[in-house]
Formats: sequence, structure tokens, C-alpha cells
Amino acid sequence: MNSIKNSIKNCRFLWCILLFLGLSINAASANEHNSEEGGVNITEIVFGHINDDYNWHVCTINDKHINIPLLCIVKGQNGWDVFCASKLHEGGYKGYKQSEEGQYAGKIVEVVDGKEVRPLDLSITKNVFTLFLVAAIMLVLFLGIAKKYKKDYLATPSGAQALLEPIILTVEEDITKACIGKNYKRYSPYILTVFFFILITNLIGIIPIFPGGANVTGNIAITFVLAFITFLFTNFTTNGHYWKEIFNPAVPLGLKCPIPIMQFIEFLGVFTKPIALMVRLFANMLSGHIMQLILVGLIFIMGSLFGAVTAYGVSVISILLAVFMDCLEVLVCLIQAYVFSMLSALFIGMAQERPEHEHA
Repeated sequence: MNSIKNSIKNCRFLWCILLFLGLSINAASANEHNSEEGGVNITEIVFGHINDDYNWHVCTINDKHINIPLLCIVKGQNGWDVFCASKLHEGGYKGYKQSEEGQYAGKIVEVVDGKEVRPLDLSITKNVFTLFLVAAIMLVLFLGIAKKYKKDYLATPSGAQALLEPIILTVEEDITKACIGKNYKRYSPYILTVFFFILITNLIGIIPIFPGGANVTGNIAITFVLAFITFLFTNFTTNGHYWKEIFNPAVPLGLKCPIPIMQFIEFLGVFTKPIALMVRLFANMLSGHIMQLILVGLIFIMGSLFGAVTAYGVSVISILLAVFMDCLEVLVCLIQAYVFSMLSALFIGMAQERPEHEHA
């Protein structure tokens, strides 16, 4: 099973790298050609999808973009302002506009003395909207399940309860309890929350139509927060034996002094573990989104380079591969939620270990 998982991951990364490098060369010439003829800009489509935005693009009909404008909340030179994102494309609003280039490209900026200044931005972007949506879904699901348990604990599960109860028990027994040990109930709410948050967010992210498609777990800021919470649980709810093993590990004296080699390695591991969590989830989900978009964009690239007949021929292969990858992404969504939760529980469990004589 592990070899299959590793093969899937390696294939996904390999495909992503090869396609991205190979097609980026064609995309450059294709984009130049398309810009002259008003065609499709593949690079803009790919990065427009994986990047956050203040407008939710739904579809394009007869060269007209159908967008759902979100709420912009900013604090600039003159205090707080709240306005609809559609005003950014209508010449701006009270000196605010969406920067088109530079270090603030795609972000709201305020023009002050002819210079673009980044205000305090608390806007409801695509990713923020999806976070609220996932939170609402989780509240409805799990508060409903909790209400059923409270009403009759021994009643036969039905509906969402019947679907989610086996998953909850699996996470509880096979991840939380197995990795953390006797104190697992203390951390069970967090492990269950992070598992279902990642799973639901990933599944919504692969839905191509509104309100799906947001690249939330492919945003390193989101994975950073999740990994940082695990870091806090690991290092600030532990015992003195954990820190003793870091600063005075049970290794030969020559590895501890006069040069503190092992102490440095152990202390470095405190930070590399959450970094590995952050990068693993971010890279896997981002690569999946990029692969899907490149496979679809291959149709337009071939069409611009070799004509419509080639585009129709390539479209069959591209769509089949995209559908296959989308089905594979469903499995990847579950695997990434499982791996992040398991590693979080494992790191927390390692920090809960006690000396052997205390276990005895």
C-alpha cells in the first residue's frame, strides 16, 4: 500500500514537472500569438485559478466574464472602507485599485502621492469565502450528529451520521489513540477537526464550478497556520522529559560536548517537523491543481500552434486525462487529510513520551 501511495505521488510530481516545463515553452509563444489575436492566455488562466482573488470567476460567455464580486474590507489613509470588489474594475474606489504588476500584483493598493501603498486588507477573498463555507458545513454536519447522539446514543445511525461515524471512529482509534496514547482524548477534537477540515476543503477545491475551485490548501499561508497549530500543541502541551531529551539527549558524551551536535539536531527538529507538514500538504494540492489546468490548457496551446483540427484531436486525450486525474485527486484529498492528521498526532504523541521507569 505504501509503495502504491509513493508511486502515485512520484508520478504526480513527475507529470507536473514535465508538463509544466515542456508546455511553458510552448505557452510563451502561444500566449504571444494569442495576445495578438485576442486568444486565450494559458498562463493567466493557470495562475488566475491557483491564486487568490477578490472576484469569483464563474464562466465566460461570448468573451464576457461572469464574476461574483466579493466584499472588500480595507483600512487606508482615511480609515476603514467597505465596498464591493466590482468597483475595482470600474476605475477604482476612493483611491483604491487592484494592482496589475509589481510586488502587489493582484492585490488591493491605495494610490498615495502617485505611489501604490498596501493598506490593511481584511477582504473576503475566494479563499476566505471557502474557509467560511467549510466552517459552516462542518458546524451543520457535526452539530447535527452531536444532537442525535445526545437524543439517543444507542439509536441506529442514519443519514450523515451513518456516513461519517465510521470515519470518525477510524480517525479516533487508528490515528489519535494509536499515535498519542493514553492522553489521546485531550487532542482528539483537534485531530478530528483538522482531518475533516482538510478533507472537505480539498474536495471542494476540485469542484470546477462555484462555490468550488478555490485553491485553499494549495495556499502556503493556510498550510502554515495548520502546521503552526500542530507546532503549538506539540511543544507547549508536553512534559519536561520532552525538553530534556532535546537539550540533554541520551547519546554518547562525545556527541553532546564540547560541540553540541545532537542538541542542535534535536532543536532543529522542533521546527523542521511543522515545516515538513506545511510543505507536504501545500505542494501536493498545488501540483494537482496545476496539472489539471495544464491538461486542459494543452487544447488551446495546440490549437494556437497547429490549428483547430489538432486542437479537436488533442481535446479528447486532454479531457480523458483530466477526468482521470480528477478521480485520482479524490483519493489524494483523502490521503493528504489522513497523512497530515497522522503526522500531527505522531508528533504530539512523541512529545508525550515519558521515561521507561515512569511507564513501569
